[in-house]
Amino acid sequence: MTTLFTMDEPQKSGQTIHITSGEIEKKFADKMSELKFREIEREVRQNAIQRGFGYVSLFGMPIPEECLKLIPRERAENLKVICVAKTKTEIRLAVTDPDRPGINELIDELTGAQQLPIGLYLVSDRSIVAALKQYDSIPKIIKTTSGIEITEQDLTRFEKQHTQLSNLAERINQTPLTEVLSLLIAGAKQARATDIHVEAEEADVKVRYRIDGVLHTVAMLPKESWKKLISRIKLLAGLKLNIEDRPQDGRINLEIADDKIDIRVSTVPTSNGESVAMRLLLSTEAGLEFEKLGLRGQPFEELKRQIKRPSGMIVATGPTGSGKTTTLYSMLKKINQPGSKIITLEDPIEYRLEGINQSQVNPDEGYTFVRGLKHALRQDPDIVMIGEIRDLETAEISIQATLTGHLVFTTLHTNNAAGAIPRFLSIGTKPYLLAPALSAIVGQRLVRRLCDKCKKPTELDKEAQQRVDEAISTIPKKSEYRVDPAKPKTFFTKVGCFECDNTGYRGRIGIFEVMTMNEELEKLILAGNTSEYDITRVALKHGMLTMVQDGVLKALEGITSIDEVFRVAA
Repeated sequence: MTTLFTMDEPQKSGQTIHITSGEIEKKFADKMSELKFREIEREVRQNAIQRGFGYVSLFGMPIPEECLKLIPRERAENLKVICVAKTKTEIRLAVTDPDRPGINELIDELTGAQQLPIGLYLVSDRSIVAALKQYDSIPKIIKTTSGIEITEQDLTRFEKQHTQLSNLAERINQTPLTEVLSLLIAGAKQARATDIHVEAEEADVKVRYRIDGVLHTVAMLPKESWKKLISRIKLLAGLKLNIEDRPQDGRINLEIADDKIDIRVSTVPTSNGESVAMRLLLSTEAGLEFEKLGLRGQPFEELKRQIKRPSGMIVATGPTGSGKTTTLYSMLKKINQPGSKIITLEDPIEYRLEGINQSQVNPDEGYTFVRGLKHALRQDPDIVMIGEIRDLETAEISIQATLTGHLVFTTLHTNNAAGAIPRFLSIGTKPYLLAPALSAIVGQRLVRRLCDKCKKPTELDKEAQQRVDEAISTIPKKSEYRVDPAKPKTFFTKVGCFECDNTGYRGRIGIFEVMTMNEELEKLILAGNTSEYDITRVALKHGMLTMVQDGVLKALEGITSIDEVFRVAA
């Protein structure tokens, strides 16, 4: 170490201060760095003034957790943007480059979801990097006002421990009651279950998972544990503990490393105690592609053409749980382009779609489909999705939106595609408005896929064979799907193995009927009192393939079983 110089200050300390060349170089470097940093901040401030934006320095600025959660960390890092404040009148975003691709889509999403205008503030790269570190402080614990919590570590640990449904009952018996709910959610997530049912019976408590549309009993809990378990579920879902004689609805929101889980909770009083149903909505399931729904050939090409039209109404029909919303999501994902604006009105938002403005209605607060649709149309959208048409007012506004140049997607609860038209007319829709508005109606069901590891050929019984022959014989002769009735046919059935948790099935696929509008159908609608039978007759005349026919063809390919087809599409 070389001493550059010394300084004596006996009158102050009586000590000699030694300053090294290395220390001087470090102080000089720090000073230059500080000067450079100040210069960069001045340039950013000046740029903000010139472009009409605000300016902010994020160094040392605490950002509320609710603001950080508005933008996922990965997206914030990619776009170099962070929400720094949310007031009753504005959401404030700090961004390094307002012109960066993806910023406008983010602004549209936040505007639609939060119903607030966005204020932009320019910041430096160094400033945004410092602010992004505050994401580390967000706790990975989901709490309710009661203080009950589920940790991400609990879910991860139980997911690693649980391997098959057959092991779940044993795992539950070895798990403290306070952790049973975490185990049930982790097990359901791993088993690809859409619902968890916890049902009190006379002697015990039954736990069932709905997997691929079918309920499976996975565990039996002792009756004495029921009170504590349902109390924990109610606390997490924000339900009232002292109400046991009336139905209640609530929600649990979980945020984990690779996903967000929205759990809708419903309780219903029964003679043995309350029955609890929990619907699990996993945002990562939104990756389903339009091409993988199960549509093929002419119906696929026709529907693909319809969703690319500039205007019209496309309706997905079927009972609850038939995959209507997933079909609409896949269509929106297919046509989502930077040059178009898409707004959805949903109850609830099931999957998050990037680049699409998704708004969740809240009837309890007066934010209904009707009110939401009126406001959405003021946003100048190209495409609108309405979660469900339930009444005349929603139907009329949707039809008006179609006739004024918008492409509208929606759902309707009917048994098949042809049933949608009488349903529209029964709620009071005017035929002369409905006829030109409709573009296509999709009827659908979900069937379970046979497990490729264990399925085996089978012979059909007499009744099933007759139904198959009837379905095949009514396929139009000119159809690309025409099957030779005299040709030998092979069908498959389930077996069960380790890969499919001994169910014989793994995953689901749709069976569809696609009815597109034509001149003859429009005349039937304009006639008013149109029967479902007449509409079906005309649709079949123009080549529509029914759900049963589509299902039989998929069974012939070994995708599903005949039992599955007739179970959902009798």
